Amino acid sequence: MRTLARWAPFRDLVRYDPLVDFAPLWKEVPPDAMPTPQPMMRTDVALTPAGYVLKADLPGVAKEDVAVSIDGNTVSITAEVKREKEEKEGEKLLRSERYFGSVSRSMTMPDDIDLNRAEAVFENGVLTLTLPRAPGGEVRKLPIH
Repeated sequence: MRTLARWAPFRDLVRYDPLVDFAPLWKEVPPDAMPTPQPMMRTDVALTPAGYVLKADLPGVAKEDVAVSIDGNTVSITAEVKREKEEKEGEKLLRSERYFGSVSRSMTMPDDIDLNRAEAVFENGVLTLTLPRAPGGEVRKLPIH
């Protein structure tokens, strides 16, 4: 004689746990085989009465390797992080997690930027851009007749 069992359509799905079921596979993957995320340029943008102040963190970048371009209301920053050639005799690099290469970021501001008054200062790995608004970019309300 057969016993009756209550039908539970999700019973088999509950037993599936991807973290537990794939755990043996993760042990076989070497740490260097895992993809490293691309670095992102960390920025802060502040609104001032005159325009905008943009600060970008660029640690390990020389001032000569930073380029800023402004096209209307779009600000683009490009930086090149160069690898230091420091190999000492008898030393072997086991793991390198620091990023070397180029990184860039573009942002669109709500108003056009006045190129003649814009300033860029690079100090201690922080790029500070002072971006005044272009004249004539005021918002006007149109009267409705």
